[in-house]
Amino acid sequence: MDLRGRVAVVTGGGVRLGRALVLALAGHGVRVVVHHGRSAGPAEQTAAEARSLGTDAVTVQADLADEAATRGILAEARSRLGSVDILVNSAAIFEPAGVRETTSEAWDRHFAINLKAPFLLSQAFAAQGQRDHAGKIVNISDWRGLRPGGGHFAYTTTKAALIAMTKSLAVALAPHIQVNCLALGAILLPAGADESCRERLVAQIPVGRLGDLAEVAEALVFLLKNDFVTGQTVVIDGGRSLV
Repeated sequence: MDLRGRVAVVTGGGVRLGRALVLALAGHGVRVVVHHGRSAGPAEQTAAEARSLGTDAVTVQADLADEAATRGILAEARSRLGSVDILVNSAAIFEPAGVRETTSEAWDRHFAINLKAPFLLSQAFAAQGQRDHAGKIVNISDWRGLRPGGGHFAYTTTKAALIAMTKSLAVALAPHIQVNCLALGAILLPAGADESCRERLVAQIPVGRLGDLAEVAEALVFLLKNDFVTGQTVVIDGGRSLV
């Protein structure tokens, strides 16, 4: 896919990883819809930075736990920038509870935002226009989805399911839509984390450092430009899932 002039929706695009992905796409001439839930200010700032790179960028607000609001994201994106060519399902919640501490409310919240919302958006993306409309979907998962453990129980379960859903969508939406996944390791420290947190994380990563946002962005661009890769999960974790 030639990226210049394409339209992309990036969920959670106003902050952290989502922001980096928005700006990477904008740098390749992609017109970007920056979705946010409650981060209106950062989303507007990210959109402004994207526009400064010479492309179009707008913001869209929606609570991904609200099915109707989620379904409306693609419709609003089309009304403002035209048919959507790229969908990046980046937004997620990450709560630390283990199996014994996970409430049914937390379980439902994780599944609504981390799994159901990407499904609804992918469904709406595939329903656009003609059945032969070419497009790309990239889901953002986690190395834990490949090697689930006991911590972050609801989060990990949704990320494992997202990897499985990526494969199913790739088959169901072929040949015109390619669907892939990025499974990330430690890229950014959790909000409020200190240097001891960094040291603990680095000690678990074979390459001996945290990942870089630019490395994730490069992988995203590769998946978007390559038309012969689908149903795959690219692991960007410095080898953490191997040990």
